[in-house]
Amino acid sequence: MQPEMLSIENEEITTHPAPSHAQLEKRVLRLAWPVIGENLLQTMLGVVDTILVASLGAVALAGVGAALQVIYVTTGALSALSVGVAVLVAQAYGGGRLKEASFLARQGLLWSILIGLPVTAIGLPLTPTLIGLFGLAPDVSQVGIDYLAVTMSTITTLTMMFLIGGVLRGVGDTRTPMIITAFANVINVIASAALIFGWLGLPVLGAVGSAWGSVIARFAGAILLVGVLWRGRNGVRAGGRGGWWPRMRVLRNILRIGMPAALEEVLIIGAIATLTPVVATLGTVPLAAHRVAINVLSLSFLPGIGFGLAATALVGQAIGAQRPAEARRIATIAMRWALIWMGGLGVLFMIFAEGLVRLFNSDPQLVAEGAAAVRVVALTQPAWAITFALGGALRGLGDTLSPLVISGSAIWICVGLALVIVLWWLPALWGIWLAFLIVGPFEALVFWRKWQQRITSWRPGSA
Repeated sequence: MQPEMLSIENEEITTHPAPSHAQLEKRVLRLAWPVIGENLLQTMLGVVDTILVASLGAVALAGVGAALQVIYVTTGALSALSVGVAVLVAQAYGGGRLKEASFLARQGLLWSILIGLPVTAIGLPLTPTLIGLFGLAPDVSQVGIDYLAVTMSTITTLTMMFLIGGVLRGVGDTRTPMIITAFANVINVIASAALIFGWLGLPVLGAVGSAWGSVIARFAGAILLVGVLWRGRNGVRAGGRGGWWPRMRVLRNILRIGMPAALEEVLIIGAIATLTPVVATLGTVPLAAHRVAINVLSLSFLPGIGFGLAATALVGQAIGAQRPAEARRIATIAMRWALIWMGGLGVLFMIFAEGLVRLFNSDPQLVAEGAAAVRVVALTQPAWAITFALGGALRGLGDTLSPLVISGSAIWICVGLALVIVLWWLPALWGIWLAFLIVGPFEALVFWRKWQQRITSWRPGSA
């Protein structure tokens, strides 16, 4: 999976000395905590939206949840650009090829626009058909259609935010995306609340007001991130004259790495979306509880995401500098810290499950259904910590195919097992999540073996 090398004239090579173990640990933590903070803020944006929409009732909550599943699949497909550019920039930066890294940043930004806009244009007319795939009740379906029609317009800006964040992480800056995400969250809360309930003299839009709030917030965040990347960080910048004509060769290199990662995202998100009709057979309240449980449990994923992305950036830099032993140590550090954080959060979620669900809705049945699901999945956190960290390390190595095969297979095995459990054994929401508890440890073991195999056999030019 070695990408074709770019030809950059008069490239100056900046070398970096090999760091000690203590320095590596500091780098991992320094990169990870802002990513955790950024994703916490992104999650809180979804949590705030869910709380606001939940106040409108279970129908609105279920409809918005279905629309978000479509958005997640779409952005997951477009994440090929983000992942591919992030890995290539990290490897170029680690090898001291700053002009190449800047060139890649420009090309990635350009292609995010050239691909994102047509996707929006095609997706808008398909909104009713996409929501219809969930088999929802008519009132729930209408909410989903209205919400999706608005949020589909944010595809390009959201893709740009992902891509620029990946470039910045590749060059060692995770703090800036976190700060900008915080600013976007403030805008989202104010705009969504005002448009949902008709505050500040604005019209009362109901659930669709939350979608318009997200549009405004994401647009503001994208503008700020473009400004940061244009000026540059650590010698890598999008501003400049060269590299603004679309290069198919660059797109092929980006997609060679990014497409497996994007397909992995689509398979995972699609699998979760496939569970929605299964949950819908249990009733509207369990369906709403399912959405709340996903919001609560996504908080426990944040450390894994943070340390996984830190591993991708730092392993990529180490491979760019041709230091595989350093890459191995980075992966071990990231995995250890992910286990500590996710395991700890799992314990807290086990203890405070009812209280966390009650933040969204106080309906007794919804709280009982959601809390049971939270407790089951909380037990799976250690296994998921390993998959997040080692999946990120494999991507930094340039291997995005292995995470695709492992995670894609595991998630669909979970879907099949969940369907069997609910239809023939345990017709309850927590029975669906029991499948993930069963499959999770096996997935983690396969990730561990694949990482050991890939890093042991790595040679210059093989990543």
